[in-house]
Amino acid sequence: MIDSSIKSRSPGDEVKDLDVRHIVHPHAVVGRARPPVVVVRGENAHIWDSDGNRYIDGTGGLWLCNVGHGRRELAEAAARQMEQLEFYASFWHFSNVPSIELAARLAALAPEGLDRVFYTSGGSEGIETAVKLARLSWFAQGETNRNLILSRGSAYHGASWLATAATGLPLLREGFAPLPPGFVHLTAPTGGAATDDLIAELERSIVEHGPERIAAFVGEPVMGVGGVLVPPDDYWPRVQEVLRRYGILFILDEVITGFGRTGKWFAAEHWGGLRPDLLVTAKGITSGYFPLGAVLVGTRVADALEGHPFRHGFTYNGHPTGCAVALANLDIIQREELVTAAARHGARLGEALAQLERLPVVSEARSFGMLGALDVVPADEAALADAFLAAGIIVRLLGGKIVMSPPLTISDDDLEAFVEILGNVLAEASAE
Repeated sequence: MIDSSIKSRSPGDEVKDLDVRHIVHPHAVVGRARPPVVVVRGENAHIWDSDGNRYIDGTGGLWLCNVGHGRRELAEAAARQMEQLEFYASFWHFSNVPSIELAARLAALAPEGLDRVFYTSGGSEGIETAVKLARLSWFAQGETNRNLILSRGSAYHGASWLATAATGLPLLREGFAPLPPGFVHLTAPTGGAATDDLIAELERSIVEHGPERIAAFVGEPVMGVGGVLVPPDDYWPRVQEVLRRYGILFILDEVITGFGRTGKWFAAEHWGGLRPDLLVTAKGITSGYFPLGAVLVGTRVADALEGHPFRHGFTYNGHPTGCAVALANLDIIQREELVTAAARHGARLGEALAQLERLPVVSEARSFGMLGALDVVPADEAALADAFLAAGIIVRLLGGKIVMSPPLTISDDDLEAFVEILGNVLAEASAE
């Protein structure tokens, strides 16, 4: 029931009050809600709040708005599909035209051998699906004890139950025990860790646990939520070689990095062409205009499961409206050459972030395509977050790390303004 005492307040105040009363926000303190920033409109790299303030969206919504906000053609694609067939289940042998066309399109874009698609509603569902596919493929071959999953510290693989178990960030696992068993976390490729040491640890873990018990290794090409942690150049090719030698399946989590964000269609292309057995996507597949994800399934897994039932699925698998939006989104990425634009903008972003290392509050800058991060040591992180908002930019602060992923469509002027404001706010924080 709406309290009559708020009827005399402005519409903007009313919605903020209702938010505080009724919404439990992800990653917020329960019962101690801050006044919300109510986003009401978006256009390319800008969003506006209910108070009329405009911001440069340095997060791309949440690592995902590759084609920018407010694209009318994506709304029109959704409307056209809804008028014809808004939804029908894709269980068993039912299907729909947009999901079929999108699957063929994804197979053509993906690394070689990933010819089949299982749809999801997002990244966490995708990780759940990939792990179940990996374990089931061994089960179908009679190797019923082969169910361990190798993951890494500082990894983020989602927030569902199994995905949280795969995640290696302790803060995101806190208070949820007992989590599903069967996950082994290795050292993350960061902080100057040498590839020789990381590969030696990987092989030790395989021998210790027994290769006959390990189903798969799962990893992000670049660790996004962990702070845009970029591995050494030789890390992924050597990991892949070890996995192949021991017969372990390779799951690549490209939820953040897929669909152009790194300057390639998929980040796997950066290391001489990685060939994962399962590749998890979401986010940029629709640029956030519809909740959709897709697990791309390689030949090895498909062959192992030939003739075996996969008793797994979600209500919105292969949602026709979501798939129609995804097709239109891929059209934009290709037509506007946004993969090339991401490489160009990413180079400028990386150079600008590196310049900020001169500030006392900044300890390190990292970037990879249109993914950027700064390690910072502010006196007050909450005050720093407020200062960014007050200055007109949105970034994400994660325990001493500022991460950013602007739309690939951001203009040169907006990118320049974004990094200038970022630097000015950090300079002020350094002077405090």
